[in-house]
Amino acid sequence: MSKRHNHANLQEGIRELLYQTLETALCGAAIYAAALDCASRTALRDEWTKCHAQALVHQQVLLSAFEALGLDPMAQTRGRTAVSACCRALFEVVAYARRSKEPAMAQLIAAECVMLAETKDRQNWALIGFAADALSGAVAKVLKDAYASIWADEACHLYHAKGWTRELWIESMGFEPMLPPPEERETAEFASAAARAQWPRSGTVH
Repeated sequence: MSKRHNHANLQEGIRELLYQTLETALCGAAIYAAALDCASRTALRDEWTKCHAQALVHQQVLLSAFEALGLDPMAQTRGRTAVSACCRALFEVVAYARRSKEPAMAQLIAAECVMLAETKDRQNWALIGFAADALSGAVAKVLKDAYASIWADEACHLYHAKGWTRELWIESMGFEPMLPPPEERETAEFASAAARAQWPRSGTVH
């Protein structure tokens, strides 16, 4: 059994970040599940199926971190409630797109919603990585272990989502797209390096 730590020792901003990260992970999986019904391209369906499965694993990693930190995963904060509202809006947009009679547009709308959700998700994990590096002791270890399990996936998710959205837009404008997008051929290490290049604080995102 993992050792629990008193969440009272957590700085309030870190606690808030963890709750928002959990809510983003829960909602993100639902958005992927809904987006799958809009995917008309096999390669995109495969990508979203993989990301959906990884999102479910990420939920379990976070729940284990919550247990180790003595946090109640069901507790609500103002920030978590706001994130939930944003995610519900994205989910509803995907559902709206799915009901349309324009498969190509439904696919593009779903791709944009996935990209928006992944933007928040990767920002969350970049900040968790920053906090893990800045802290010390048991809390830092819990955060570092969770970060190490998830960061490469998250870097890939957003990197690929941006590529798919860009190329689907290019296709919608009547130009020749590169599908699957070039980002799909890159490794997780490359995606992580690209994410690091966008993080202005050196030495904090691995």
